[in-house]
Amino acid sequence: MRKKQWQGWGPGEQPEQHYLIEPRALAGGGDIRHVSAFLRASGWRDKSKRNGPLIMESPDRAVLLSYDPHVLPGGWTVRSAARGDQAEWWAVLGRQTPVEIVAGLTDALTRPRSAHAPDVWAPLEEQHWRTRPEGRNYTATSPDGMAWMHFCQDPHGDAVWWSGAKDQQGNGWTAQFSPSTPMHFMQAFSAALASPEPVMRPCGRVPRSGQIRTTSVSVLPSQLIAWQHARIATARAATWARNWNANRPRTTPRAHAGGARTRR
Repeated sequence: MRKKQWQGWGPGEQPEQHYLIEPRALAGGGDIRHVSAFLRASGWRDKSKRNGPLIMESPDRAVLLSYDPHVLPGGWTVRSAARGDQAEWWAVLGRQTPVEIVAGLTDALTRPRSAHAPDVWAPLEEQHWRTRPEGRNYTATSPDGMAWMHFCQDPHGDAVWWSGAKDQQGNGWTAQFSPSTPMHFMQAFSAALASPEPVMRPCGRVPRSGQIRTTSVSVLPSQLIAWQHARIATARAATWARNWNANRPRTTPRAHAGGARTRR
């Protein structure tokens, strides 16, 4: 285990021990507020009931997100109603899916769709995942063999996306996406899954796994709060910009009141 000390501690604060974990796919679930606080700052409504599961609804009421750890198998569910040419779709992610990977999908729900054609496999290939076709199916596996992304298609043409991670002790998670899940959401998920950036967990929340690498760091409470606020501020700024663009008055060029005079 490596140790690292953050600089710039403030007066009167006591540092707390945290751990940076690699690979992120095996870091465990984490704090669900990483997902929910960003959505709330993006204008989503929190419809959770006291002591009940987390339930959040998109501003247009088309998408519903829930997290329930008290049922089996428990975890995250995203459901979207049909809109225009887009059929209804769903995604189910296990309870131990790292929140940073869940956020890859849920953060994308708050952003406009890119004009570029999505490529689910590109983020994985950029991080040197092994990709291989298997008949009608296609599979990508992380370099360490612990995480995967599958595209499966049966003889009838019905398809499903399946992803997950598992260590040699059997700890892990799986995620499944409906055939109609928009590809730009799938790409956002695969980018978060393949990211080489470690994720942070507090002392006592580090999974017991022989396949993870940990770096001990001393972090001030004010630093944790500042990082959380920066993420929320990003969501609020993007939401304000979208609302301003949607509601600002539309003007059209008008010809000069006197018109153009023709010289004779």
